[in-house]
Amino acid sequence: MATERQDKEGSGRERPRTGSGAGSTALSRGGRVRLDQPRAPQRKLLPEYDPEAFGRLSERVARFLGTGRFIVWMTLIIIVWVIWNIAAPRPLRFDPYPFIFLTLMLSLQASYAAPLILLAQNRQDDRDRVTQEQERKQNERSIADTEYLTREIAALRIGVGEVATRDWIRSELQDLVRDMVEHRVVFPTESGHGREESDR
Repeated sequence: MATERQDKEGSGRERPRTGSGAGSTALSRGGRVRLDQPRAPQRKLLPEYDPEAFGRLSERVARFLGTGRFIVWMTLIIIVWVIWNIAAPRPLRFDPYPFIFLTLMLSLQASYAAPLILLAQNRQDDRDRVTQEQERKQNERSIADTEYLTREIAALRIGVGEVATRDWIRSELQDLVRDMVEHRVVFPTESGHGREESDR
């Protein structure tokens, strides 16, 4: 009895399944990534930024650098800078004669202005490329429509050429009337001869 109970209890208990695929998850199978779960965000060393906003800013800066107002302001700042560092009292001069700080600021401004201008030009090139592609597709559609209309007009001309016109119907009716008049002249003589022969 005791052995039977132990067999029943042993059979009722779930035994751990052994095998290569039983009870294993996709992560435990060879370290593959599961497709039904989102990827964990990866840490990036560089700060994230919005490329579209940065591109718009670069276009504004490049547009401002290409105006006469920028040249005027830049010239005024340099003149004031030089005059201040020459004519001001010595303790108030922050950039004496070789103007090293002014040179550094101008080179820094140029080093930032050049990439911003290039970025703005690249964005403009991308827009021009998209515009040219759209214009090319529009031209292809216009050419296809023109060819279709040309074929339709040619078909209409052929169809109109086969349609009976008023002059053609008039000429055909005149020919029929002429034929009827000729047959009317011919038939009475033939019918008269037939009556004379029948009378005989």
